[in-house]
Amino acid sequence: MLAFSPVHDAVGAAGVAVTWLAELLAPLAGGAATAAAIVLFTVAVRLLISPLTLAQVRGERRRAALAPEVRALRQRYAEDPATLQRELFALYRRAGASPVAGCLPALLQAPFLLVMYRLFAWGNGHAGLLDERLAGVPLGWHLTDGLAGAALPVFGALLVALTGLAWSLSRRTRRTLAAAATVAGTPTEGPGAAVAGRLAPLLPYGTVLVALVVPLAAVLYLVTTTAWTVAEQAVLRRPRRVPVET
Repeated sequence: MLAFSPVHDAVGAAGVAVTWLAELLAPLAGGAATAAAIVLFTVAVRLLISPLTLAQVRGERRRAALAPEVRALRQRYAEDPATLQRELFALYRRAGASPVAGCLPALLQAPFLLVMYRLFAWGNGHAGLLDERLAGVPLGWHLTDGLAGAALPVFGALLVALTGLAWSLSRRTRRTLAAAATVAGTPTEGPGAAVAGRLAPLLPYGTVLVALVVPLAAVLYLVTTTAWTVAEQAVLRRPRRVPVET
């Protein structure tokens, strides 16, 4: 159905880029050139969309700085929800910290992630990529194809790494939710918030489940992009030092 869609064209361009990178890396990486190309291409795409994440983090910090004013407005207009919404919208607009804007970076990342997933999971016109090997294991190999020979250590190492990265993201998510409950000035009670609070830390482990059913090329992509996310979160969301007045 997507054979004539823009997604198909983008996947084709991505396949050409990965093939070019593999040829460029062949003298250094040898038989692992295509695997290395997948890693570098994933990093390049994440670098391309990193300004969106930076903008999102800046927006979150602006909204956190408005927490005292938000709480004051909620107390003042507790009996007038319509006025409260207008005042909150005006406050965020004046500060350039629209709550909606914080969702845009994640939405804009979706097309990139879809293209890369389609390329590394199915080949999509570049099936030759999945015929290349990493440590003797074809990049198109699935766990369901068996774990004989090098498949066990290769898949095992990648899945262990991915699980550790997912654990790190889950822990950071729990910390973020805990901080939001005390800083953001937003309601955190009710069944909806409770369910979201329980599910959000589990979402990173979804990548591990996906890795169980996609080929090795896609597992490489998942490990690389998740590792980038962990590093990005550690850098962009590290605690900010408050200058001590003397």
